[in-house]
Amino acid sequence: MSPATSPLPAAAAAPAPTAAFATILETIDPSTITYPSADLEDPHPTIALPHTRRVLEHAAQLLRDGQVVGMPTETVYGLASNALDSAAAQRIFQAKNRPQDNPLIVHVSSLKMLRSMLKDNQIPPVYAELIRTYWPGPLTLLFPRSTLIPNEITCGQATVAVRFPSHPITRALITACDRPLAAPSANSSGKPSPTLASHVMDDLKGKIPMVIDGGQCSFGIESTVVDGLRSPPAILRPGGVTFEQIQKVKGMEHVQVYKKHFTDAAMEQAPTTPGMKYRHYSPEAEVVLVEFVRPSTAEQGSETVSGQYSLILQEIEKLKQEGKRRFGILRTSFSSSATDSHSSGNREITGNGDSAVDRSLDIDVIEFPLGQSSKPEDVARELFRGLRYLDSQNVDCIFVEGISEEDEGLAVMNRVRKAASRTITSEAIEFL
Repeated sequence: MSPATSPLPAAAAAPAPTAAFATILETIDPSTITYPSADLEDPHPTIALPHTRRVLEHAAQLLRDGQVVGMPTETVYGLASNALDSAAAQRIFQAKNRPQDNPLIVHVSSLKMLRSMLKDNQIPPVYAELIRTYWPGPLTLLFPRSTLIPNEITCGQATVAVRFPSHPITRALITACDRPLAAPSANSSGKPSPTLASHVMDDLKGKIPMVIDGGQCSFGIESTVVDGLRSPPAILRPGGVTFEQIQKVKGMEHVQVYKKHFTDAAMEQAPTTPGMKYRHYSPEAEVVLVEFVRPSTAEQGSETVSGQYSLILQEIEKLKQEGKRRFGILRTSFSSSATDSHSSGNREITGNGDSAVDRSLDIDVIEFPLGQSSKPEDVARELFRGLRYLDSQNVDCIFVEGISEEDEGLAVMNRVRKAASRTITSEAIEFL
């Protein structure tokens, strides 16, 4: 790795705006990158195609030169820069128009690289089982930082958030660059996170020099963030590794979820990780959440979710009286057969769990199927894509049918609540 730059004060101003870029979009097939060994100490990829190697080296050179690059990860697309370069980190803030007190997550491609940037070059023992079980993957951990990490990355905090991603393109790019990469989501700050390269281009074309297209992100929601330095340990942001999974790991039996089991006003004002202080994930249209209602043992699930859907239709009629004319609905209330073909009145939606396509017949109401509420992993993968799609249809309001907060549903509902400007509660549904 290159020598570290001296940390600058957290309040340092961003660099002056640069000239617009002719953003290059390069496509890589992730399957052309493999890892023959499961060893995480210092792994190196096998790259099957010269094109893949050329694109990675081009991107790595941009990063070594202090530029930023859009790249795919298994969670969402990230906007990467050299995590040891304070000026490069500021280019992330500039391109995204990101608040200066919102810290960045650092990505590594080996445990050797991780140790090199930690205080005393030590990995805290509390994380041993989490790392063994869930790295590489969508899990971010808080570590005591060393002076190698500029203040721009941590916003002056004593800890740094780090993850070891599983996406082969991300891992290979970090290895090619030979530096840890800071990489928040590659979107304009506050907008829905990007899960396709086209989303990155929509937001950042002309603001960054390069985007790597590796296809749709497999999970679709940002990583789980765990602070194991606290007692008890805390999930500061739910994500791809669930509360239920973490709770089963040795040393994490008493883990708590921020804003579900505890609050910390001081930490929210000076966050140690992204996603704690600012409103996020919001499209241009108003977002309205309709809370999930758990069916009783005597009820059929379809009866309850039809209550959610009926309430949305009633709300649409009210909004039409106020002059709004075009609406979107992110649907989760489908039976197992509904993901293949579902109709409601003069609306029809078809699709499959991986790539749902709107087939609405009502030009005033566009429905986008996220997947079944009983499969939160499908809903997570499609959530941001659905928000962006409906926003592109110039709707006035987007309704989201909520799901249970079990498993990946906790992360889904965390993101929807941050995107929503108002919520229709279960009490309203019970009186239908």
